[in-house]
Amino acid sequence: MKISDYLRLFLLAAIWGASFLFMRIVAPALGAIPTAFFRVLLGALGLAAILAMLRTQWHFNGKFERTMALGVINSGIPFLMYSIAATLLPAGYSAIFNATTPLMGVLIGYLFFQEQLNIKKFVGVAAGIAGVAFLTATGPIVLDVSVALGALACLVATACYGIAGFLAKRWITETGGLDAKLVAFGSQVGATIFLVPCIGGAAMLGRLPAWGNENVWWAMAALGLVCTAWAYILYFRLIADIGPVRSLTVTFLIPPFGVLWGKLFLDEQVTLAHLVGGGLIGAALWLVLSQPNTTALPAPRTGTGTTTS
Repeated sequence: MKISDYLRLFLLAAIWGASFLFMRIVAPALGAIPTAFFRVLLGALGLAAILAMLRTQWHFNGKFERTMALGVINSGIPFLMYSIAATLLPAGYSAIFNATTPLMGVLIGYLFFQEQLNIKKFVGVAAGIAGVAFLTATGPIVLDVSVALGALACLVATACYGIAGFLAKRWITETGGLDAKLVAFGSQVGATIFLVPCIGGAAMLGRLPAWGNENVWWAMAALGLVCTAWAYILYFRLIADIGPVRSLTVTFLIPPFGVLWGKLFLDEQVTLAHLVGGGLIGAALWLVLSQPNTTALPAPRTGTGTTTS
């Protein structure tokens, strides 16, 4: 990898780490549903503008509906879950929990898509679960129902990311592929449509809070346009230049940035629990993303999915 590749990788991690900071600013003011809705709406509009500036051909090859369905799983539900978590947890917590995404992918692939689970990955998953449990139980905020619900919301989001990876392969890649920028745009459109009834229902029930102040909407703009639209383009460019496996290493870098931004701008407390819990999850990611060994656990007989290498 070139120096410029490392710089872009750190930049992407800093941007996505900042998304948890912005959600922590926006969600308590606007509520979880408006935060998620305006994030995907601004993301879709931002991506449409970028595609227009790049003069990208809008040829979805009959896959627009698939990209929208993928967006519900990959953006709509996760962004809503993280917005809920932002009303319950510090930004650093959500950023660290987000790092369990590859672990969820391993578990989901083993249980439902006939993926092999070797010993190294199994140990990695176990270490990741231990890291989540340690951070939740011993972190700087007292473990109660709201903290447990916030942690659960984060894990639901990462499970959705894990499922979306396999569905993207089945729905998009294995059927001839599609420009990644178009996949990103279609997914944000699908996520927006999915969240329209949610925000409409919340409005009719009178569950929408006040609309916040100027600072809240600056954070909202950064969340939708920078952390969603522009970050997608940067990420897909990295995949094209250095490959998907190396690009996944951004997962290691997001938690430190998430904790750092929370400390600098929200004065969130950083304790030994962050280091131990985050360290266990980091070790888990290294085990999961490193080269596999030859010893594999037998796949469960679910009767669904296809065997992939």
